[in-house]
Amino acid sequence: MAAPVILVDPLPRTLEQIMTPAVRARLESLGRLVISEARPMHDDEIEALLPHAVAIIGQTAMPRERLGRAPQLKAIINVETNFLPNIDYAACQARGVWVLTPASAFAAPVAEAALGLALDLGRGISAADRAFRAGSETYGLEANLDTIRFEGAPVGIIGFGDLGRKFRELIRPFRNEVRVYDPWLPAEIIERLDCRQSDLDTLLERSRFVVVFAAPTTENAHFLGAPQFALMQKGSAFLLMSRAAVVDFQAMIAAARSGHIRVATDVFPVEPVPADDPVRATPNMVFSAHRTGGTRDALFEIGSMAVADLELILKGLPPQLCRRADPAIASRLRSQPVSKT
Repeated sequence: MAAPVILVDPLPRTLEQIMTPAVRARLESLGRLVISEARPMHDDEIEALLPHAVAIIGQTAMPRERLGRAPQLKAIINVETNFLPNIDYAACQARGVWVLTPASAFAAPVAEAALGLALDLGRGISAADRAFRAGSETYGLEANLDTIRFEGAPVGIIGFGDLGRKFRELIRPFRNEVRVYDPWLPAEIIERLDCRQSDLDTLLERSRFVVVFAAPTTENAHFLGAPQFALMQKGSAFLLMSRAAVVDFQAMIAAARSGHIRVATDVFPVEPVPADDPVRATPNMVFSAHRTGGTRDALFEIGSMAVADLELILKGLPPQLCRRADPAIASRLRSQPVSKT
């Protein structure tokens, strides 16, 4: 009997980036790997492999009619980590095909970076470093006239999935009052983590640190714009940690340039950001080049989660580590796929 086929179409990731040799050996023991890493796998290659494929590592397009040509398929594991609108999620669910993402691997490093950026915005750490290097530093109280202490400050979290919940756990020692805005969650889940469910306006008005982890959906494009930034207290900190599409990016820049708020962002409407983009010169902003989640350990966790769950699925057992695509949610998500690991 021919070995089952595992179609590996993982760009922008590669197996070397997301799997240690030991984890890759586990994957190889599950079937014959057919790998396309120099380019996305061509349609004719995919069609030739579909009758024999038991799993896909990547998010190769899988509309209903193509799914019908893959009778042995048991799992699609998207190691890019965004559920993209190129799969018929309802058809997969009806067929019993697991569509998974190990996106929670990024939760700890993103939360950790968000805390670091919040402390920087509140205490002016990177600004003080630049002033010192330029010979324009100030000392003592004069250097702290605009300081916001993070400890005890009211914090607002927008989007309370894996990233938001990890951030909440990370900041527990700082004894913040935490408000959460997430219209997809009931109060019971939010309150279970010692937070207060909030409407968006109240969160913006009362929080000194607002951290955005909300994923782009069909319903929330640019939902944070000039009217929302105007609600924030002067000098408060706004951190964009998810995707640029959820904010009016130009309005955010304007709010920072005016001095009304301080801003940190890890994401941009176009990436890589052009060298001459005027955003680079915006005052009251701290920049991170979409790097907060992409640590070596997080990328290896993507691979180990994917392989561990695939081992279970091929034994006829349900996955335990990755998140399953719910058709009602996945059909609303609109994250742009990343172009670089």
